[in-house]
Amino acid sequence: MTLRFIGTTSVDGDFPTLYEVEGSTDILVQGVRVSNPEQLAQLRDVKQSETLVTVPRDLLVRFAPRAEPNPMVPFPEVANLFREFEHTAFRLETRRSYATDRNGARWRRWHAGEDISVEPANDWRRNVTDQTAQGKRFERVRLVDAPPTEGQRFLLATGLGNVAAGEDIRNLPRAEAERLGLPDFDFWLFDSRVLVRFVFDDQDTTLGVVVSEAPVEVLAACQARDAAWHHAIRTAEFQRQVHGPE
Repeated sequence: MTLRFIGTTSVDGDFPTLYEVEGSTDILVQGVRVSNPEQLAQLRDVKQSETLVTVPRDLLVRFAPRAEPNPMVPFPEVANLFREFEHTAFRLETRRSYATDRNGARWRRWHAGEDISVEPANDWRRNVTDQTAQGKRFERVRLVDAPPTEGQRFLLATGLGNVAAGEDIRNLPRAEAERLGLPDFDFWLFDSRVLVRFVFDDQDTTLGVVVSEAPVEVLAACQARDAAWHHAIRTAEFQRQVHGPE
């Protein structure tokens, strides 16, 4: 089953670390295996299949979930947030491709060699323009592999159109994101208060979203946003770096 990174207190990103087993209530703990004979002798009812690890208390204080996970809901149930947020809407995109892109008409036109960077306004871009005209901010950081995948090249081709509508879209090399310890899942963060985490299947199709206002989860998302935004590169500049001088 898919693991979702929750958090770590390691400066290297190796261990100790907590993960959530997606679709369950289980938490996976990564730490140093217990090998001290005196400690092992004091343990109770240890099954042959079980392994004991040591983790610092700080890891559990900072990141251990304190409530049952919220249920997954269909994405349309959170559509109102894109109009009703007060200040900021931030998106972290981590996947190498999205089924919604591959199944769309723009994908086919892009494959046919058409320029899709400038297109008539759609519902998304009209809303972005309306909200940013009120002083609100739409911000997005996209992780990009080296070399970019087909899905990432498509997003680079469409990105400037969204930027023109009012989004501030930036790109971050995946190696840099891993160095920074950024999450490996997609989310929207509204007003640094409401976290909307995406759940995908193996074919990059959105199954739904999990909404949370839990302080520990929102704080982790805020920290990820700040780190990603600090190191990410604006779309136009990143395109020049990828494509080189023309």
